[in-house]
Amino acid sequence: MGRFDEKIFNCEKELTLNVIGGKWKMLIMWHLGKVGTLRFSELKALIPGITQRMLVNQLRELEEDLIVHREVYPVVPPKVEYSLTDQGHSLMPILESMYEWGKNYRSKYLEHTQIKETAVK
Repeated sequence: MGRFDEKIFNCEKELTLNVIGGKWKMLIMWHLGKVGTLRFSELKALIPGITQRMLVNQLRELEEDLIVHREVYPVVPPKVEYSLTDQGHSLMPILESMYEWGKNYRSKYLEHTQIKETAVK
């Protein structure tokens, strides 16, 4: 774990958030976990708003952290595919729980804000 060699973590939760945190990593892992192996261009098309540079950086970090596997095929033009490692697949139940929590929270939050707006009027 080269990225974390000099970093001190107070608990395992902090380490986990360092591995999967950020705007794009969970989306990358989600698509690789749900769709399966994807080429770079396919992954980019599934994540609106991400730049090519950011996708490259996030994939490199996930690869370095042993979450994503990068397979390069010796053909012209170059073919590169990305997939989740076993360690990456072990995160899918966590991501699915986060998805369900967010979906429930959104509906409760919207319900709460609509009730407040109605009371103000």
